[in-house]
Amino acid sequence: MTLDVRRKKLLFRAWRRGFREMDLLMGGFADAHIAALTEEDLDEFERLLGTPDWEVFAWLVGQKPVPANFKSPVLDQLIGFRHEAQSG
Repeated sequence: MTLDVRRKKLLFRAWRRGFREMDLLMGGFADAHIAALTEEDLDEFERLLGTPDWEVFAWLVGQKPVPANFKSPVLDQLIGFRHEAQSG
């Protein structure tokens, strides 16, 4: 699968999370950043998409600390995107 096809599939998944808040966060992030993500970044984004929504949402809104095995530049970008979206 080419990177472009993979990006399109991940973008589709990002907008269909299961509850609206995650659709907006993950889908909005993907719209803004997926074109610039490296293959390794895409691996990490895909791993986040495979994690239960409520877990990721709790990390994004600061209800729970991010587990060490999920800390990554992609999650940092996603948290930053959430803060930008909230203040913008």
